[in-house]
Amino acid sequence: MAASDVPMSPELEQVDGKIRDIFRALQNGFQKIDEIKDSNRQSKQLEELTGKMRECKRLIKEFDRVLKDEEKRNTSEVNKQLNDKKQFMIKELNYYVTLRKTYQSSLGNKRIELFDAGNGHVAEDNVQMASEMSNQQLIDSGMKQMDQTDQAIERSKMVVAQTVEVGAQTATTLTQQTDQMKRIGNELDSVHFSLKKASQMVKEIGRQVATDKCIMAFLFLIVCGVIAIIVVKIVNPHNKNIPDIPGLAPPAPPAQNRKLLSIDSFRML
Repeated sequence: MAASDVPMSPELEQVDGKIRDIFRALQNGFQKIDEIKDSNRQSKQLEELTGKMRECKRLIKEFDRVLKDEEKRNTSEVNKQLNDKKQFMIKELNYYVTLRKTYQSSLGNKRIELFDAGNGHVAEDNVQMASEMSNQQLIDSGMKQMDQTDQAIERSKMVVAQTVEVGAQTATTLTQQTDQMKRIGNELDSVHFSLKKASQMVKEIGRQVATDKCIMAFLFLIVCGVIAIIVVKIVNPHNKNIPDIPGLAPPAPPAQNRKLLSIDSFRML
Protein backbone atom coordinates (compact mmCIF):
# COMPACT_ATOMS: atom_id res chain seq x y z
CA MET A 1 0.00 0.00 0.00
CA ALA A 2 1.66 3.19 -1.14
CA ALA A 3 1.67 6.32 0.90
CA SER A 4 -0.10 8.23 -1.88
CA ASP A 5 -3.08 5.85 -1.78
CA VAL A 6 -4.25 7.23 1.58
CA PRO A 7 -4.45 10.94 2.41
CA MET A 8 -2.35 11.59 5.53
CA SER A 9 -1.24 14.57 7.52
CA PRO A 10 2.45 15.56 7.41
CA GLU A 11 3.04 14.04 10.83
CA LEU A 12 1.54 10.71 9.80
CA GLU A 13 3.51 10.74 6.54
CA GLN A 14 6.74 11.25 8.51
CA VAL A 15 6.01 8.33 10.84
CA ASP A 16 4.88 6.16 7.92
CA GLY A 17 8.11 6.91 6.04
CA LYS A 18 10.25 5.86 9.01
CA ILE A 19 8.28 2.62 9.36
CA ARG A 20 8.71 1.79 5.65
CA ASP A 21 12.44 2.46 5.90
CA ILE A 22 12.71 0.03 8.83
CA PHE A 23 10.77 -2.63 6.92
CA ARG A 24 13.20 -2.32 3.99
CA ALA A 25 16.14 -2.59 6.40
CA LEU A 26 14.61 -5.69 7.98
CA GLN A 27 14.09 -7.31 4.62
CA ASN A 28 17.68 -6.66 3.55
CA GLY A 29 19.01 -7.71 6.96
CA PHE A 30 17.33 -11.11 6.94
CA GLN A 31 18.59 -11.69 3.39
CA LYS A 32 22.14 -11.01 4.57
CA ILE A 33 21.83 -13.54 7.41
CA ASP A 34 21.59 -16.38 4.90
CA GLU A 35 24.88 -15.22 3.36
CA ILE A 36 26.70 -15.16 6.75
CA LYS A 37 28.29 -18.47 7.71
CA ASP A 38 29.70 -17.54 11.11
CA SER A 39 27.15 -18.14 13.89
CA ASN A 40 28.55 -15.30 16.00
CA ARG A 41 28.09 -12.81 13.18
CA GLN A 42 24.60 -14.18 12.58
CA SER A 43 23.74 -13.60 16.25
CA LYS A 44 25.07 -10.06 16.06
CA GLN A 45 23.02 -9.43 12.91
CA LEU A 46 19.91 -10.77 14.66
CA GLU A 47 20.50 -8.43 17.61
CA GLU A 48 20.65 -5.45 15.25
CA LEU A 49 17.46 -6.55 13.51
CA THR A 50 15.78 -7.02 16.90
CA GLY A 51 16.62 -3.41 17.77
CA LYS A 52 15.07 -2.26 14.50
CA MET A 53 11.91 -4.26 15.26
CA ARG A 54 11.62 -2.59 18.67
CA GLU A 55 11.93 0.81 17.00
CA CYS A 56 9.32 -0.19 14.42
CA LYS A 57 6.93 -1.23 17.20
CA ARG A 58 7.41 2.14 18.86
CA LEU A 59 6.71 3.95 15.59
CA ILE A 60 3.54 1.93 14.99
CA LYS A 61 2.31 3.00 18.43
CA GLU A 62 3.16 6.58 17.53
CA PHE A 63 1.26 6.17 14.25
CA ASP A 64 -1.79 4.91 16.19
CA ARG A 65 -1.59 7.81 18.65
CA VAL A 66 -1.50 10.44 15.88
CA LEU A 67 -4.29 8.61 14.07
CA LYS A 68 -6.54 8.83 17.11
CA ASP A 69 -5.74 12.52 17.54
CA GLU A 70 -6.73 13.24 13.92
CA GLU A 71 -9.69 10.86 13.84
CA LYS A 72 -12.27 13.62 14.34
CA ARG A 73 -10.83 15.73 11.52
CA ASN A 74 -10.86 12.88 8.97
CA THR A 75 -13.77 11.27 7.23
CA SER A 76 -14.90 7.78 8.13
CA GLU A 77 -13.52 6.41 4.87
CA VAL A 78 -10.08 7.93 5.50
CA ASN A 79 -10.06 6.62 9.07
CA LYS A 80 -10.92 3.15 7.78
CA GLN A 81 -8.06 3.25 5.25
CA LEU A 82 -5.60 4.47 7.89
CA ASN A 83 -6.67 1.73 10.32
CA ASP A 84 -6.25 -0.87 7.57
CA LYS A 85 -2.76 0.51 6.92
CA LYS A 86 -1.94 0.23 10.61
CA GLN A 87 -3.13 -3.40 10.68
CA PHE A 88 -1.00 -4.12 7.62
CA MET A 89 2.04 -2.67 9.42
CA ILE A 90 1.35 -4.84 12.49
CA LYS A 91 1.05 -7.99 10.36
CA GLU A 92 4.29 -7.22 8.55
CA LEU A 93 6.09 -6.62 11.85
CA ASN A 94 4.72 -9.90 13.24
CA TYR A 95 6.07 -11.65 10.14
CA TYR A 96 9.59 -10.40 10.86
CA VAL A 97 9.23 -11.30 14.56
CA THR A 98 8.33 -14.87 13.58
CA LEU A 99 11.25 -14.95 11.14
CA ARG A 100 13.62 -13.79 13.90
CA LYS A 101 12.41 -16.60 16.21
CA THR A 102 13.04 -19.11 13.42
CA TYR A 103 16.64 -17.92 12.93
CA GLN A 104 17.22 -17.88 16.70
CA SER A 105 16.00 -21.46 17.00
CA SER A 106 18.26 -22.50 14.12
CA LEU A 107 21.28 -20.81 15.71
CA GLY A 108 20.50 -22.48 19.04
CA ASN A 109 20.46 -25.92 17.44
CA LYS A 110 23.78 -25.22 15.74
CA ARG A 111 25.38 -24.23 19.05
CA ILE A 112 24.08 -27.38 20.71
CA GLU A 113 25.60 -29.46 17.92
CA LEU A 114 28.92 -27.61 18.20
CA PHE A 115 29.23 -27.98 21.99
CA ASP A 116 27.57 -31.39 22.39
CA ALA A 117 29.78 -33.43 24.73
CA GLY A 118 27.77 -36.63 24.54
CA ASN A 119 29.47 -37.90 21.36
CA GLY A 120 33.01 -37.32 22.70
CA HIS A 121 34.06 -35.32 19.62
CA VAL A 122 34.63 -31.62 18.99
CA ALA A 123 33.20 -30.07 15.85
CA GLU A 124 35.62 -29.23 13.10
CA ASP A 125 34.62 -25.56 13.07
CA ASN A 126 35.53 -25.22 16.72
CA VAL A 127 38.87 -26.88 16.10
CA GLN A 128 39.56 -24.45 13.31
CA MET A 129 38.57 -21.49 15.47
CA ALA A 130 40.84 -22.68 18.29
CA SER A 131 43.70 -23.29 15.89
CA GLU A 132 43.38 -19.79 14.53
CA MET A 133 43.75 -18.27 18.02
CA SER A 134 47.18 -17.33 19.31
CA ASN A 135 48.61 -18.59 22.58
CA GLN A 136 47.87 -15.32 24.33
CA GLN A 137 44.28 -15.43 23.09
CA LEU A 138 43.93 -19.00 24.31
CA ILE A 139 45.34 -17.98 27.72
CA ASP A 140 43.00 -15.00 27.89
CA SER A 141 40.04 -17.17 26.96
CA GLY A 142 40.99 -19.73 29.60
CA MET A 143 41.44 -17.04 32.25
CA LYS A 144 38.08 -15.55 31.32
CA GLN A 145 36.38 -18.90 31.72
CA MET A 146 38.17 -19.43 35.05
CA ASP A 147 36.99 -16.00 36.23
CA GLN A 148 33.43 -16.87 35.24
CA THR A 149 33.74 -20.17 37.10
CA ASP A 150 35.10 -18.40 40.19
CA GLN A 151 32.23 -15.92 40.07
CA ALA A 152 29.73 -18.78 39.82
CA ILE A 153 31.39 -20.46 42.82
CA GLU A 154 31.25 -17.22 44.82
CA ARG A 155 27.58 -16.84 43.99
CA SER A 156 26.99 -20.42 45.12
CA LYS A 157 28.85 -19.72 48.37
CA MET A 158 26.70 -16.64 48.96
CA VAL A 159 23.56 -18.67 48.37
CA VAL A 160 24.76 -21.35 50.79
CA ALA A 161 25.65 -18.73 53.42
CA GLN A 162 22.25 -17.11 53.05
CA THR A 163 20.58 -20.51 53.32
CA VAL A 164 22.53 -21.31 56.50
CA GLU A 165 21.61 -17.91 57.97
CA VAL A 166 17.96 -18.40 57.17
CA GLY A 167 18.13 -21.89 58.70
CA ALA A 168 19.67 -20.50 61.89
CA GLN A 169 17.03 -17.80 62.13
CA THR A 170 14.32 -20.39 61.56
CA ALA A 171 15.76 -22.63 64.29
CA THR A 172 15.88 -19.69 66.72
CA THR A 173 12.31 -18.77 65.90
CA LEU A 174 11.18 -22.38 66.40
CA THR A 175 12.95 -22.51 69.78
CA GLN A 176 11.28 -19.29 70.90
CA GLN A 177 7.89 -20.55 69.74
CA THR A 178 8.46 -23.86 71.58
CA ASP A 179 9.25 -22.01 74.83
CA GLN A 180 6.21 -19.82 74.32
CA MET A 181 4.02 -22.89 73.80
CA LYS A 182 5.38 -24.41 77.02
CA ARG A 183 4.57 -21.22 78.94
CA ILE A 184 1.08 -21.17 77.46
CA GLY A 185 0.63 -24.83 78.48
CA ASN A 186 1.66 -24.06 82.05
CA GLU A 187 -0.69 -21.08 82.17
CA LEU A 188 -3.53 -23.26 80.86
CA ASP A 189 -2.84 -25.83 83.59
CA SER A 190 -2.95 -23.06 86.21
CA VAL A 191 -6.22 -21.75 84.81
CA HIS A 192 -7.68 -25.27 84.77
CA PHE A 193 -6.66 -25.81 88.42
CA SER A 194 -8.14 -22.43 89.41
CA LEU A 195 -11.40 -23.25 87.64
CA LYS A 196 -11.58 -26.63 89.34
CA LYS A 197 -10.95 -25.03 92.75
CA ALA A 198 -13.56 -22.35 92.09
CA SER A 199 -16.07 -25.00 91.06
CA GLN A 200 -15.54 -26.86 94.33
CA MET A 201 -15.95 -23.64 96.33
CA VAL A 202 -19.18 -22.85 94.47
CA LYS A 203 -20.52 -26.32 95.27
CA GLU A 204 -19.63 -25.91 98.97
CA ILE A 205 -21.26 -22.49 99.08
CA GLY A 206 -24.34 -23.95 97.41
CA ARG A 207 -24.57 -26.72 100.03
CA GLN A 208 -24.19 -24.18 102.86
CA VAL A 209 -26.89 -21.99 101.37
CA ALA A 210 -29.22 -24.97 101.02
CA THR A 211 -28.59 -25.99 104.67
CA ASP A 212 -29.24 -22.43 105.88
CA LYS A 213 -32.48 -22.32 103.92
CA CYS A 214 -33.65 -25.58 105.50
CA ILE A 215 -32.88 -24.31 109.00
CA MET A 216 -34.66 -21.01 108.34
CA ALA A 217 -37.69 -22.86 107.00
CA PHE A 218 -37.79 -25.13 110.06
CA LEU A 219 -37.55 -22.14 112.42
CA PHE A 220 -40.26 -20.39 110.48
CA LEU A 221 -42.58 -23.40 110.91
CA ILE A 222 -41.89 -23.50 114.66
CA VAL A 223 -42.65 -19.79 115.04
CA CYS A 224 -45.83 -20.18 113.03
CA GLY A 225 -46.93 -23.10 115.25
CA VAL A 226 -46.30 -21.15 118.44
CA ILE A 227 -48.20 -18.17 117.09
CA ALA A 228 -51.11 -20.42 116.13
CA ILE A 229 -51.30 -21.97 119.61
CA ILE A 230 -51.21 -18.54 121.24
CA VAL A 231 -54.02 -17.29 119.04
CA VAL A 232 -56.15 -20.36 119.78
CA LYS A 233 -55.57 -20.05 123.52
CA ILE A 234 -56.61 -16.42 123.45
CA VAL A 235 -59.73 -17.10 121.38
CA ASN A 236 -60.82 -20.30 123.25
CA PRO A 237 -59.13 -20.38 126.65
CA HIS A 238 -61.26 -23.31 128.05
CA ASN A 239 -60.26 -25.73 125.33
CA LYS A 240 -58.63 -28.59 127.23
CA ASN A 241 -57.33 -30.25 124.13
CA ILE A 242 -54.72 -27.56 123.71
CA PRO A 243 -51.92 -27.86 126.28
CA ASP A 244 -50.54 -24.85 127.99
CA ILE A 245 -47.50 -23.33 126.47
CA PRO A 246 -44.52 -23.43 128.83
CA GLY A 247 -43.75 -19.99 130.18
CA LEU A 248 -47.21 -18.66 129.32
CA ALA A 249 -49.57 -17.95 132.32
CA PRO A 250 -52.96 -19.73 132.30
CA PRO A 251 -55.99 -17.59 131.46
CA ALA A 252 -57.71 -15.70 134.36
CA PRO A 253 -61.05 -17.15 135.74
CA PRO A 254 -64.30 -15.40 134.87
CA ALA A 255 -65.59 -12.52 137.01
CA GLN A 256 -68.63 -14.56 138.26
CA ASN A 257 -66.41 -17.21 139.78
CA ARG A 258 -64.43 -14.56 141.51
CA LYS A 259 -67.61 -13.10 143.07
CA LEU A 260 -68.87 -16.41 144.33
CA LEU A 261 -65.55 -17.13 145.89
CA SER A 262 -65.70 -13.80 147.64
CA ILE A 263 -69.23 -14.46 149.12
CA ASP A 264 -68.30 -17.91 150.36
CA SER A 265 -65.27 -16.54 152.05
CA PHE A 266 -67.38 -13.86 153.76
CA ARG A 267 -69.90 -16.39 155.07
CA MET A 268 -67.20 -18.47 156.59
CA LEU A 269 -66.13 -15.49 158.54
